[in-house]
Amino acid sequence: MKRKWIIRAVLILAAAVALFVSARILLWRSKKTTVTDPEYVLFYAENQTADYPTTLGAQKFADLVYERTGGRIKILVRYDAELGSESEVIKQMMYGGIAFARVSLSQLAEYVPEMNVLQMPYIYSSSEHMWRVLDGSIGDEFLLKTRDYGLVGLSWYDAGARNFYSTEPIKCLEDLEGMVIRVQESDVMADMVSALKATPVKIVYSDVYSAIERGIVDGAENNWPSYEAMNHYNVAGFYTIDEHTRVPELQICSKAVWDKLDESDRRVLEQCARESAVYQRQLWQEREKSSRKIAESAGVTVIELSKDEKMRFRDAMSSVYTKYCGDRMDLLNTIIEY
Repeated sequence: MKRKWIIRAVLILAAAVALFVSARILLWRSKKTTVTDPEYVLFYAENQTADYPTTLGAQKFADLVYERTGGRIKILVRYDAELGSESEVIKQMMYGGIAFARVSLSQLAEYVPEMNVLQMPYIYSSSEHMWRVLDGSIGDEFLLKTRDYGLVGLSWYDAGARNFYSTEPIKCLEDLEGMVIRVQESDVMADMVSALKATPVKIVYSDVYSAIERGIVDGAENNWPSYEAMNHYNVAGFYTIDEHTRVPELQICSKAVWDKLDESDRRVLEQCARESAVYQRQLWQEREKSSRKIAESAGVTVIELSKDEKMRFRDAMSSVYTKYCGDRMDLLNTIIEY
C-alpha cells in the first residue's frame, strides 16, 4: 500500500512539473510573438538632467514606441548633453547622425528662421494663450515647416515662462541697463537683451553656473525648473518675474531617419510623441511649483514686476519685432490676439 502511495505521489509530481514547463514554454512563445529583437536602435538627445520633465517625457515617448512596435523600434535616451549641445545635436540630426531630440525653439529658430515669430518677447499673455496657438492650426503649420530643413517636428513640450535672475535685483527697466546677461545661443534672445540696454553674452547652458560665479556675467534668464535644477540660485539670488518669453520646446526626428521608416511606424511615432507631450506638460506644472519652492527656501528673493512695468519692457521690443517679423507682422498680431 505504501509503495502505491509513493508511486502515485511521484506521478502527481511529474505531472505538476510537466504542467509548469508547458506553461513556461507557452509564456515564452507568447512573449516572442509580442516583443522581438529591435529592428532599429535609435538615439534621443536631451541636455537636461535625468529627473527633468523633458527627460522624463522623452523616456515616456521611448517606452510608448517600444511597446507599440512590439520592440522593433528601441529608442535610447541620452541626457545631460551626452550627445552634445542642442546646437550640435540639431546639426547632426540634419544628416541623420542622431535620430531624435528635444530642443528649445530658440535653438531651432537659428536653423529654421520662420520659427522666430513664435518666440517673440512678451507676445503671450499666459500659458493658456500659448497653447491655444501651438495646439491649433498655427502650431501644426510650424511643425510641418521643419521638414524643409531636414527635420520632422513631432510635438510641443512645455518650458514655462523665462525670467531674469541676477546677482543684483532687477526691479525696473533701468536696473537692467549696463548688466551683462547670459543668453542662449540665439540671436533673438541676444537682441532682446540688447533692446533692454543690457549686454548679452552667449554661453552654453552647462557653463552658466561658473560664468555667474566668476563674475563673467551678472545674471541669466530661464524658467524656474532650469534655475533650480542647475543650482543657479546659489550664485544668482534675485529672480525677477517678467515672463519675457514663453519659448516652447519641440520633439524632433531626423528626416533622414524618418524617410527610412514605413508609414505605419511614422504614425506610431507621431501618436506617441503627442501622448508624451501631454505627460510632460503635467510634469512641468508640478516641477515648476516645486522648483520655485526649493529656490525660495534657499533664500532667493522673488521680484514680481507690475503690469505697467511689464508694458515698459514690451514697448522696448519694437525694433526686435521689426527685425525678425518685418514681413510677418500680420501673423505676429494674429498670435498676440489669438
